[in-house]
Amino acid sequence: MKSKNYILKSFMALFLIGIWSCSSDNDPVEVVEEKPVEKTLVVNVSEIDFENTEGYFELSIDTNIDSWVISTSGTSWLSLDKTTGSSGVSTVTISTENNSSIAARSAIITVNANGISAVKITVNQKGAFSSNGIYPDYNLNPIPADPTGMSSTAQEIAAKISLGWNLGNTLEATGGETAWGNPMVTKELITSVKANEFNAIRIPCSWNQYLEDETNAKLKESWLNRVKEVVQYCIDNDMHVILNIHWDGGWLENNVNETSKTNVNAKQKAFWEQIAIHLRDFDERLLFASANEPNAEDEGQMAVLNSYHQTFIDAVRSTGGKNAYRTLVVQGPSTDVEKTNTLMTNLPVDNVQNRLMVEVHYYTPYQFALMTEDATWGKMFYYWGANYHSSTDNSRNASWGEEADLQNYFKLMKSQFVDKGIPVVLGEFAAIKRENLSGENLQLHLNSRAYYLKSVVQQAKANGLLPFYWDAGNMGNHSSALFNRTNNTVYDQQALDALKDGLN
Repeated sequence: MKSKNYILKSFMALFLIGIWSCSSDNDPVEVVEEKPVEKTLVVNVSEIDFENTEGYFELSIDTNIDSWVISTSGTSWLSLDKTTGSSGVSTVTISTENNSSIAARSAIITVNANGISAVKITVNQKGAFSSNGIYPDYNLNPIPADPTGMSSTAQEIAAKISLGWNLGNTLEATGGETAWGNPMVTKELITSVKANEFNAIRIPCSWNQYLEDETNAKLKESWLNRVKEVVQYCIDNDMHVILNIHWDGGWLENNVNETSKTNVNAKQKAFWEQIAIHLRDFDERLLFASANEPNAEDEGQMAVLNSYHQTFIDAVRSTGGKNAYRTLVVQGPSTDVEKTNTLMTNLPVDNVQNRLMVEVHYYTPYQFALMTEDATWGKMFYYWGANYHSSTDNSRNASWGEEADLQNYFKLMKSQFVDKGIPVVLGEFAAIKRENLSGENLQLHLNSRAYYLKSVVQQAKANGLLPFYWDAGNMGNHSSALFNRTNNTVYDQQALDALKDGLN
C-alpha cells in the first residue's frame, strides 16, 4: 500500500507541476505604452486694434508642431513679415496701412498647423477720424510744398489788385446757385466783368448745404468741382480770386464763443482741408478767406475768432503743394473797421512769412448804404456828401459817416495793418439804389450815390485798402447790381463809372 501511495503522490506532484508550468507560460505580459505628445498652437492675442494710421504689432506664435502657416483674409491693407514657421516660439510682425476711409475696417488672420484646429485673430482698424474725434481728417495725403507760381508776397499781390468785384448772392445762395434769382455763373459773365476794368473777383461761397455726409462733414465732389469751374473762369481771365466760406447758415459766424469753439473748429478744419486739397493746383492768383462777417464783440470772442482763423491757416498749409505758400485772408470782428481796430490787436500765426491779409467791410453810414425802411432809432439817408445834400428833403441828408469819417476809418486800417506790411481787403462796400424816389430827388440821390462810391474807392486806394464792390445781382429798387447777368451787359453805368473814377 505504501508503495502504491508513493507512486500516486509522485504522479500527482508531476501533474501539478505540469499544470503550473503551462499556466505560467500563457499569462499575458503587461506592456506600458508611451502616450503621444499633445499638439499645441498658442498665440498671444485673439484680437488686435489699430488706429487709422500706419501701425505695427508683434504676434507671438508658440507651437510644438513641426511647421505652421499664417495668412490674411485676402486683405491688401494688412501685411505679414513672414507666412511660415517651425516649432518653438516665433514672432510675426503685422503691419497696417493708413486707413483713408471714414469707415472702420477689419480682417481675420489665420494660423494653421497639421493635426490641430486653426487659430484665428481678428484685426480691427479705426476709420479716418481727426484728433478731435468729431469729423474725419481729410488731409491724408499731403504733398511736398510747391513754390511754382507762388513767388509773390501778400504785399506784391495787393499791388496787382486795382479794383475788385463780388459775385454776390450766387454761390452762397441758400438753396442753390440760382435760388436768389441770379442765373448760373458763366465764363461770359466773368469775361464781361474783366472787360469793365475789374481785375479781381471775390467769390462768396456756401459749403454746409452741399454735404454728401453730414455726420462726417464731407463735401459733395460735384460742388467742389463747380466751385473749381467758376474759379477757373476767373483765372482764365487773368484775375485774382478770393474764395471764402460765407455766412453758410451761420455755423461759424453766429457761434464765436467758447461753448461752440470745439465743434466750429472741427468743421472749419474739415471744410478747409477738402477745399484746399481740391483747389491746390491753382497758382497765387487764388486766395482763400477764412470766413465772411464773424460776429465778435469783445476780447473773449476775438480770442475765439482767432482760433477759427488759426485752424483755417493750419488746415490750408498742411495740405502742401501751392497751398504751402498761398496768400490767406482773415476777417476782423464783424468785419467792422472800428471793432477790428480795437479788438484785432494780434493775428493768428502763419509760419510762412508775408502771406496774410486782413479783411474788413464798409457800409457806413448804414442808413445810406443799406437801410430800406425807417426805424425808431433813425431814418433812411438818401443823400451823402457835403455837396450833395438836399435843400428840400433835408431830413434825408446824411448826418454822420460822411467824408471825414470815411477818411478816418480807412486811416485806422492803414496805421494798424498796411503800414506794418499787412494788406487790407475791403471785401465789401456798396450803396443801394433808391429808385422809389422821383424827379430831382432821384437824380440828386443817384449823383450822391456815385460820389459815395467814388469816394470809397479813392480813400481805399489812398490808404492801401483793396476795394471789392458788392454786386448782389438783383436789379431795380434797393439794388446794387452793376451788370445784367442774363445778358452780361452793364446795368448801372453811372455806378460803374464812379468806381473807375475813384481809381484816378
